[in-house]
Amino acid sequence: TGVIWLDRIYSPLVTLWVFLGQVLSADHSCRAAVARLIAHRLSRGERPCSAKTGAYCQARKRLPEQFFATVACLVGRALDAKADVRWLWKGRRVYMFDGTTVSMPDTPENQAAYPQVYNQKPGIGFPIARIGVITSLSCGAVLNLGFCRYAGKGQGEVSLLRRLWGVLRRGDVLLADSLLSNWTGIVLLQEQGVDLVSRLNKAHRKADFRRGKRLGHDDHIVIWHKPTSIRSVDRGTYHSLPKYVTIREARFRVEQPGFRTKTVVVVTTLLDPVETTKEDLACLYRARWNNELDLRSIKSTMKMDVLRCKTPDLVHKEVWTHILAYNLIRTIMAQAATKHGVEPRTISFKGTLQTLEAFQPLIDFQRRGAAFRDALYQQLLDAVALHRVADRPDRFEPRKRKRPPVKFDQMMKPRWVLKREMAKRVGDN
Repeated sequence: TGVIWLDRIYSPLVTLWVFLGQVLSADHSCRAAVARLIAHRLSRGERPCSAKTGAYCQARKRLPEQFFATVACLVGRALDAKADVRWLWKGRRVYMFDGTTVSMPDTPENQAAYPQVYNQKPGIGFPIARIGVITSLSCGAVLNLGFCRYAGKGQGEVSLLRRLWGVLRRGDVLLADSLLSNWTGIVLLQEQGVDLVSRLNKAHRKADFRRGKRLGHDDHIVIWHKPTSIRSVDRGTYHSLPKYVTIREARFRVEQPGFRTKTVVVVTTLLDPVETTKEDLACLYRARWNNELDLRSIKSTMKMDVLRCKTPDLVHKEVWTHILAYNLIRTIMAQAATKHGVEPRTISFKGTLQTLEAFQPLIDFQRRGAAFRDALYQQLLDAVALHRVADRPDRFEPRKRKRPPVKFDQMMKPRWVLKREMAKRVGDN
């Protein structure tokens, strides 16, 4: 990477290890991270390093973002490549894409790179960034991730996907929401040999099952003609695209006692009704909910919804470190699933994280031999496999909390203005 390392303590691997412990810990402070390094060095019989955080923070800055991104993606892709064939959908690898947002400290550098929402006053809101993630349906590994601003031209989820879909290979299936069921995206994916399964975007098209080639009840093949103009491509690319694309549309009715019947129209480029039945498409699209659960695991369980770093470069590194930690946890879950003959999706992510935290003191203690560590790791896998996710179809809960949060007045003025008003009141008294 062209970076010269003179520090004997915070080498690249040690810095990454400390950063991983920082994002996995309930206390995300640099002071706690350095304290854990001191304890680790003492457990190995080495001299303790300084408890000050300056050297560690400088080491994080020296490491390039590409280092964190490469390691995180390599771990995710290695896990996906070793996925058991029984975890695949009809022998094919299915990947999911979705976007979410994260906030970060209100600093001039973060505001310049990722401005806050337009209707918030300066000094009151927080910088907000949009991230897009491609994950594996079989094992939950994150293969790639991208950043962009929350708003602006070329800053949406569709643009993010086009930056990231280079990781998809011929024969893969992309499972996405209705925002990605657009003509241009489908054609570009087909050129790569990638099939799409998504929900119909009713804002752009309406499904008319009286037309097209009928495959069955509420299941037909139709032709989508090329739009008269496509803003995301230049004129030469526009003329090189085909005049139409063949799409399969299938309609399902979701009936649940006590609720209104919902109608879902799924569009796909999987045209063979024998190889992929209408029921197969319904089950596959329902599995897209795992994408929401994966994002919840990253943002809520691993506390990545509110970041701590004060510059965009360090914010990117913090996100990539969270993704690396997430992929490593998913790797442990996959190993436990392989050992016990179950699917990784049936193992609890939260339970795995809690088990790792409980085993961490024993794992960090290095005075015992390799045989002890191997036996300990097997016991860890056994404990992880015990935490199973129950099959609870159509489960629903109110989005309410019985215990109300501690109430504070919302900050409606910049902090420096409020502090000046407080000082003025003290002076007047």
